[in-house]
Amino acid sequence: MKWWRSWIMIIVGCFIMSSGYVLFINPYFIVPGGVYGAGIVMHYMFPSIKVGTFGFLFDIPLMIAGFRVFGGMFGARTIVAAVLTPIFMNTLTAMIGSNPAEIFDGRIDLSGDMLLACIFGAAMIGVGVGLIIKTRATTGGTDIIAMLLVRFAGMTFSKALLLVDSCVVVFGIIVMGDWLIPLYSLVTIFVITRVIDYVIDGASYDKLLFIISDKNAMLESFIMEEMGRGATYIKSSGMYTKKDRDMIFLVISRREVTAVQHKVKEIDPDAFMVVVNAYETLGDGFKAFPEKE
Repeated sequence: MKWWRSWIMIIVGCFIMSSGYVLFINPYFIVPGGVYGAGIVMHYMFPSIKVGTFGFLFDIPLMIAGFRVFGGMFGARTIVAAVLTPIFMNTLTAMIGSNPAEIFDGRIDLSGDMLLACIFGAAMIGVGVGLIIKTRATTGGTDIIAMLLVRFAGMTFSKALLLVDSCVVVFGIIVMGDWLIPLYSLVTIFVITRVIDYVIDGASYDKLLFIISDKNAMLESFIMEEMGRGATYIKSSGMYTKKDRDMIFLVISRREVTAVQHKVKEIDPDAFMVVVNAYETLGDGFKAFPEKE
């Protein structure tokens, strides 16, 4: 992907995501987890401060922690995405307001159909986040907390993210006192994750990578030290060359695929890699084996 295309995708992704929040999520105080979900709760408590501002304030310490622990995994694209999102969000809020009855003269007032607001808002947020992730950036926020839990608590990324987002939803219930919040939040979070999956790679989850390279030592260093993952060497032999070599077998999440592809290209442009969808991944670090009935 050419450099300018990735930057355009980040800008467009941030704008779409911000629009989803401003038009369909923030006005109805739906709490979809994440730093902006927490920002919505704080905005409920302190209406004079915009949701985007709270989200950015939460993002700053998380970004610093991410840089200290993960280093180079957080680049300029992530910083730009973290800065653009609250700017777009606050600008749109200032332009069109936050009262559903006033946004576009009330033409999209969904106060009587909150489920529709959840679906439309979540779809836009999912598209925006998906575009950002495709550029090898991240939206930061609670993703960083989840990554820290993976690193230091040994949790899987999906479980860690679910735990963090659940805490944000519970925070919203306590502050707002509305027990319908978790129901709307569950719908929103589900739609967001599904749309992200489709935007990135058609809704596949874990990925199987088979990599053949003459620079396995450098790839091993990247996989084990920078990614914090393990992999397996499989003995292989070229049918045409008759050359014996070790093939790397690696299981990663869909969020990591683009980053690995670019890193493999950087280390060994002549490498051969196959990416396969994993229907289900069971074992250490992934989903547990089902219990015997």
